[in-house]
Amino acid sequence: MATPTSISFAVRRCEPELVEPAKATPHEFRQLSDIDRQLYLQFQSPHYNLYAHNPSMQGKDPVKVIKEAIAQALVYYYPFAGRIRSQGPDNKLIVDCTGEGVLFIEADADATVEQFGDPIPSPFPCFQELLYNVPGSEGILNTPLLLFQVTRLKCGGFVLGFRLNHPMTDALGIVQLLNAIGEIARGAHAPSILPVWQRELLCARNPPRVTCRHNEYGNDAPVAVDPTAKVPEFHGQGNVKISKALLQPPLL
Repeated sequence: MATPTSISFAVRRCEPELVEPAKATPHEFRQLSDIDRQLYLQFQSPHYNLYAHNPSMQGKDPVKVIKEAIAQALVYYYPFAGRIRSQGPDNKLIVDCTGEGVLFIEADADATVEQFGDPIPSPFPCFQELLYNVPGSEGILNTPLLLFQVTRLKCGGFVLGFRLNHPMTDALGIVQLLNAIGEIARGAHAPSILPVWQRELLCARNPPRVTCRHNEYGNDAPVAVDPTAKVPEFHGQGNVKISKALLQPPLL
């Protein structure tokens, strides 16, 4: 089994490009909520998925399939093809649905899925090779809202690296978008679940009517986070027994 220190491979990347929606989409402004504009939520979040070789995909290029599926999915999820702007004296965040597109990188690596180990170590080694940080794209405002890198592996598998603009979407939201991309890549004409945009439900009333003080939103400060440093936690029978002993009887 591969270990973090034994993983070494070369990646050949094409120039980053913008993938636009496959069809014309509305040019409009979509409001983000007051929660989305909290400073501690304003960051870029990178992730990756590894896929082993699938014999049913023989003769199909994952780069081409995924790129076309992204363009089709953006027809329904068109705000992701826009840019976040800051508006007014209160720096309200809005999405300018420009249809400019999302960043996409095609790449090849002389590595196999097996080389990364099972389970895959965390933090993931060589992560930056599988998700290139395009210069000038790491900001929150006026930059592409998604970055994808599809890296073919020599075993026939591939890596899907992606980075999301967190004020635009959280984990559940990006999973819904990825599911839509996957469905279209497998031949669907449209996503089975269409997006619903109702961020205005999470905005303060105008004029404000304060009924409860929320100290947790009093002093925002940027938090330095290393998104790749995820520490797994394992709970054995002893840990579970101790946790149960600390719970009150009504909770058991």
